[in-house]
Amino acid sequence: MGDAKAKFDEKERKKLEIRKRLEAQMKSTKKKGFMTPERKKALKNLLRRKAAEEVKRQQEIRERERQKAISERTGKPKPTHDSNEAALIAICKEYHNRIYKLNEEKWDLELAVCLKEYEIQEIQSRVNDMRGKFIVPPLKKVSKYQTQLEKMRQWTYKLAKMDMRGGLKPVKKEYELDDSKLGKKDAKPEWAASAQKEAKA
Repeated sequence: MGDAKAKFDEKERKKLEIRKRLEAQMKSTKKKGFMTPERKKALKNLLRRKAAEEVKRQQEIRERERQKAISERTGKPKPTHDSNEAALIAICKEYHNRIYKLNEEKWDLELAVCLKEYEIQEIQSRVNDMRGKFIVPPLKKVSKYQTQLEKMRQWTYKLAKMDMRGGLKPVKKEYELDDSKLGKKDAKPEWAASAQKEAKA
């Protein structure tokens, strides 16, 4: 019994030894890549931080440009706290005139932009005509259900117009019922005639 246990322990020890050797061999043969998961995570965080800083910087630049444009267009504020009524009216009129001029400029710019866009479209169409290329207009989406209903409606309309009897073969009436052979139409059956006679009697 002790001998069997010793053999079993020896086998287990050899198995563990082989397993350790294989694991060590696999670790040594496995190439360690440059991008380990930790490095990937650090790189992602760094890229995110840089992108966030870039966005923030762009927003700050836009805000500065906006403030600069507003200050140029509006001008410096007029001192109104120690002015009398006539001076305030003059300031209001000045602001009103300035707003009116700015609106005029705005409308002029919008008109110029519309004209330029129209000219660009005209030139593009001329260029396409010269090249032989035509712009395909965007097609409207039509549902399949609607087209199927339309086809069914047309089919039923055609069916209603068709003459179904035209396709039938004409047949002569060879067999006509002759009243003289069958007797009078007014003649009553015997049982009805006998019932009338009994009623009269």
